[in-house]
Amino acid sequence: MCPCCSGLPYEKCCAPYHAGAAAPTPIALMRSRYSGYALKKIDYLIETTHPNLRQIGEDRDEIAKFSNETSFEGLEILEVEGPYVTFRAHLSREGKDVSFTEKSRFEKVDGKWKYHSGFLHKGVLDKEGP
Repeated sequence: MCPCCSGLPYEKCCAPYHAGAAAPTPIALMRSRYSGYALKKIDYLIETTHPNLRQIGEDRDEIAKFSNETSFEGLEILEVEGPYVTFRAHLSREGKDVSFTEKSRFEKVDGKWKYHSGFLHKGVLDKEGP
């Protein structure tokens, strides 16, 4: 099954996006990015981040560290409103719950959806959002 918790096999869910197909909707991109973290698809995660947010060297190291040290236990889509997707990522690190809820904004760049920004409701490692 796909790590994004869609209930579909990976090959029929996020694999085509990881192989280069453009995600057709913000929710498809959100799910494929969650799977990308779980499967350590670092290049995919960088490619699907809005160009204004990319700092490739730093991002690559941070993404790899996060993906390697985190257990991805589930994804819940809570709300979809146009280019905004609110989700709950169920994660653990070193046996501790580091789950968080985020409202992510996606934006089209050259006809492809990209992750633009996010507002954490409860952040990783006990960082609280407003």
